[in-house]
Amino acid sequence: MTDTSVRGRFQWTVVVPVLALVVLAATWASHEAWPVLVLIAVVLVGAIVAAVHHAEVVAHKVGEPFGSLILAVAVTVIEVGLIVMLMTSGGEGTSTYARDTVFAALMITLNGIAGIALLVGAVKHHLVSFNASGTGSALSTVVALAAVCLVLPSFTTSGAGREYSASQLGFAAVASLALYGAFVFTQTIRHRDFFVPVTSDEQGRVTGLVDEDEDGHADPPPAREAWLSLGLLVGALVAVVGLAKLLSPTIEDTVSALGFPYAVVGVFIALLVLAPESIAAVRNAARDRVQISLNLAYGSAMASIGLTIPTIAVAMIWLDGPLVLGLEPTQMVLLAITVVVSSLTIAQGRAKSLQGFVHLVLLATFLFLSVQP
Repeated sequence: MTDTSVRGRFQWTVVVPVLALVVLAATWASHEAWPVLVLIAVVLVGAIVAAVHHAEVVAHKVGEPFGSLILAVAVTVIEVGLIVMLMTSGGEGTSTYARDTVFAALMITLNGIAGIALLVGAVKHHLVSFNASGTGSALSTVVALAAVCLVLPSFTTSGAGREYSASQLGFAAVASLALYGAFVFTQTIRHRDFFVPVTSDEQGRVTGLVDEDEDGHADPPPAREAWLSLGLLVGALVAVVGLAKLLSPTIEDTVSALGFPYAVVGVFIALLVLAPESIAAVRNAARDRVQISLNLAYGSAMASIGLTIPTIAVAMIWLDGPLVLGLEPTQMVLLAITVVVSSLTIAQGRAKSLQGFVHLVLLATFLFLSVQP
């Protein structure tokens, strides 16, 4: 790649996050006109692409698994802010908005991001390999978080309906933070080697870890460029969530006009917010680095539950109304099937395109049943 093309791409990825923040500030108070909504949508797409670029720059600088962890946490922290903002705005779906959005994020990450990454990687490289030990521990943490925060509220008796009582919600919040913190310690310190890309033979069997010094990629960027990309990544993600919030009334009106359930709004928002991670996962899978793609998928699912529930638990001190966290029966069945399929997918540490296709069918099933419950 020539210096000119690098410089052009660099300038484009610098301008777009700044432009997105300017558009967000300029349209925050008034954005009902269709031309303004179209502008917001176009800038939103640009901000998503820019966020992916800067996330990859930061990831290349800090290495794995820190790079995928940074993107997952950054997206999730801002996603939590969006959920809290939308809950404070009131409306018919306020009580279930957190549950619907978190569950949508769970299905999109476990079936959508993981599925498309496995499919793209396997189609291009025949078989893809990853570390089953690391990915398995990530999945088990996600399952535990989902059980404590989304399944058990439907069976407890202290709270009304599918709600936790105040003490139960507090316990779930502490347990979520403890699980997430334990996994981050395992991923980044105790057993970091289980979460870095691996090499494999022609049959897809893992043969070792990727040598980061001889991976055929460019040298890590200078510290100054990495810090700039980190700042622009945060700016781009803020813009993505802010612009998504501006579009949310239009999405709500469209959902209502089509006669779809209110939960579909949470699905749309989750799709928008998780777009940067989805693109990054596909690009890594195309480079035969499916381990990074799975780090993004499971890390995002984990952060979406482990950071959202504690934050919402604290926010409920000031927010009025109930907080419904327990899943509906159809949602629990989808979650159970996803857990079983995911366990079978990662058990051998390698996958064919079929596994990716199966996960994508489960995602399609979730999306269809969200529209037609």
